[in-house]
Amino acid sequence: MNFEFFIAGKYLKAKRKEGFISLISFLSVAGVTVGVMALVIVIAVMSGAETDFRKRILGLEPHVLVMNYEGQFTDDPEIISRLNQNKDIKGAAPILFAQAMIRSRNSFSGIMVRGIDPEQGFNLVQGFNPDQLSKALGKNQLTDELPGILLGKALARNMGLIEGDKIILMSPNGFISPMGHIPSMKRFVVTQTFESGMNEYDSSLAYVHLKEAQDLTGAHQKISAIGIWVEDVFNVTPAKNTLNSMLSYPFYFNDWMQINKSLFSALKLEKKAMFIILTLIILVAAFNIASTLIMMVMEKTKDIAVLKTMGATNTAILKIFIIKGMVIGWIGTFLGTCFGVIVCFLLKKYNFIQLPDAYPFQTLPVQLEFLDVFVIAFSAIIICFLSTLYPAYKASKMNPVEALRYG
Repeated sequence: MNFEFFIAGKYLKAKRKEGFISLISFLSVAGVTVGVMALVIVIAVMSGAETDFRKRILGLEPHVLVMNYEGQFTDDPEIISRLNQNKDIKGAAPILFAQAMIRSRNSFSGIMVRGIDPEQGFNLVQGFNPDQLSKALGKNQLTDELPGILLGKALARNMGLIEGDKIILMSPNGFISPMGHIPSMKRFVVTQTFESGMNEYDSSLAYVHLKEAQDLTGAHQKISAIGIWVEDVFNVTPAKNTLNSMLSYPFYFNDWMQINKSLFSALKLEKKAMFIILTLIILVAAFNIASTLIMMVMEKTKDIAVLKTMGATNTAILKIFIIKGMVIGWIGTFLGTCFGVIVCFLLKKYNFIQLPDAYPFQTLPVQLEFLDVFVIAFSAIIICFLSTLYPAYKASKMNPVEALRYG
């Protein structure tokens, strides 16, 4: 066995009179373990929350929006056909955004209306295929041939609406009469509801057929945007390059990451903040490692002097105490990583922590990523290594004559 490892191993096995130092070593290991475990769990939960939000948003939002600086523009089937035929684009569909008031028998509320064309053959709403959307937004023979409307579940609940109820949509884009400005009104029947899990969508969003939205707002043959979907949601560059080659000013393009930049920036900032805060736990444990080594150096003053008189170099003494501190750090990091991964696995499989309705998740969203675990473990080891340098350096610079005289 290497000389430095042999001596460090001996020092790790504390004698009875060194029991206090052994206790501090145990607490140091426990501190590193708790810190690493907490960091692994929290970062996994933050990654899970980011992924969950992304899935919910992409269930309702196109990956890229083609919009016009002039506002609404003419719906051109030829452009959409060319986009659908492009290899970089999975699908394209026209969308009309509009603000409206919804009125039922008992309540009145402002909502956002999206006019979509389910006949485009693309999944525009999470959980609904094109056939289901066509049925939900088409004419309903059981209700006087009224067109259907798809409401967010929270919106329907707040207004006391159920499937089959009739409502009136009113658009501010009405017409001028001798009585003044009269808003445009149209009757619909609630056919189904959707739930994205995000309250801002579920409580204020409604889907109608594109033709009905155009009639309601007076925007005949007009749309607000063309929604583009791609295979790889994290790489929309090829699709945007295709759009740049096909469409010029006054068109412009926004991808889903730009549209929701503030949300994902906040999540990433929170993730970084939690990493820094919980790293302080590991830092406290590292101070314990440093104090353990300092006390060990004071306890082993004579041993260090004897080793030096027998020919041990300063570098050898330095290595002995670095190895002893690093063993504590390695054990704590290994245990913390193992416990953290096990807890994440249990949280993901059994969902035994239930969250209140104020959160968009029913249980803690957990997503364990190898890179996150590696960065946490590597950071913990580096912190532990840095904590060993000062005590080990002081031990290596100790004068053996002075140590034997006063030790």
